[in-house]
Amino acid sequence: MHHFTRAVIFDMDGVIINSEPLWRRAMMKGFGDFGVKFSEEDCRKTTGMRLNEVIHYWAKLFPEKLKDENQVNVQIINSLIELINAEGKEMPGLVDILEVLKSHHLKIGLCTSSDHILIDTVLKKLKIENFFDVITSAQYLKYGKPHPEVYLTCAQKLEVDPMDCLVIEDSFNGILSAKSAQMHVLAYPDSEHINNVKFNVADGIISHLKEIKNFIIIN
Repeated sequence: MHHFTRAVIFDMDGVIINSEPLWRRAMMKGFGDFGVKFSEEDCRKTTGMRLNEVIHYWAKLFPEKLKDENQVNVQIINSLIELINAEGKEMPGLVDILEVLKSHHLKIGLCTSSDHILIDTVLKKLKIENFFDVITSAQYLKYGKPHPEVYLTCAQKLEVDPMDCLVIEDSFNGILSAKSAQMHVLAYPDSEHINNVKFNVADGIISHLKEIKNFIIIN
């Protein structure tokens, strides 16, 4: 049976905003403040995970330095909010594609591992609050990506069958999450991951948001 696209769901970091480099800087600064020095490469080991999971991952390796995981979390989030407000930019073509989707009367969702304070910061900075019908964060869910819970929750709130959803994701964890929810997924990798064979599990790979148009099936 052919499924028509009824909703397009965007991941946030690295998909609608150029925040991945900002995340890495905020993490390096935040962990550095607690005496844990690590590289951009170390940051990439946990891409797509929730921040509390990332901190927990490193706290197991540096238990004496990262005793208060909550304090580390607050510091990283505060750094990141400053960076987003100062330097955050939409990914190329974002507003154009959101307008195209609206014109086709498709529902639009946002589905992210980031918490609500960051979502609000990003939507305000990019002035795109009005485009999204539903916003789901994995912050308070039992499981984060790659578990499908956050995408299933989003589809439920959009009142759309998961199979009629098209997802835009930039991380392997996120692609797995959406595929496990039985959604169609486009991988939107950054330049370093453009040839990553793991991304072939997606239904398509795009290098610019305008290409989403080519994958929408309208009845």
